[in-house]
Amino acid sequence: MDQVRIIRHPVVQHKLTELRDLQTPPSRFRGLLREITPLLLYEATRDLEVEEVPVRTPMGEGRGQRLRSAVGLVPILRAGLGMVEGALQVFPEAQVWHLGLYRDERTLQPVAYYNRLPAQPTVTWCFILDPMLATGGSAVAAVDMVKRWGVPHIVFVGLIAAPEGLERFAGAHPDVPVYVAAVDSHLNPHGFIVPGLGDAGDRQFGTR
Repeated sequence: MDQVRIIRHPVVQHKLTELRDLQTPPSRFRGLLREITPLLLYEATRDLEVEEVPVRTPMGEGRGQRLRSAVGLVPILRAGLGMVEGALQVFPEAQVWHLGLYRDERTLQPVAYYNRLPAQPTVTWCFILDPMLATGGSAVAAVDMVKRWGVPHIVFVGLIAAPEGLERFAGAHPDVPVYVAAVDSHLNPHGFIVPGLGDAGDRQFGTR
């Protein structure tokens, strides 16, 4: 799939391996999410528009570039929360809009329970943050919401995806790029990615 970009940088893969490790405690898991997110965003933000501007340096006048676009970060609750701090290191002035979605364990379908997006869009680029793209249901639903909001540019940024989820996502939103650190083997009968890293929310907050 052309829309899927796998970030194979050695530092990203090193940190991802530690995230996967069953022995990694919640405090370190949160730290790794904070560290890896800016590295993923470095790749995911290549298409942001810039404009040329003058800049005065200690040595004189020069020319530089400045981002033209207002950026929004959209973490999918609750696992996406762990990516926000790292993303704000890249975009300290970004707006952060939370979407609450959970997966019904019986049907594996997304259920929306929180959406406070304002009536009119306030940004031109949205980066949807969620560590796992498993069945694809929550990712598809989040993009649905942001598209209805009217944002012209949307990018999904995560850690690990499953082929089944990517296929579903591509069918619903072939125009939305997906940046992840790995595409794993498959989903188990409960909708978890194999080998994956388990439940990213539980592992962050010590609730497994």
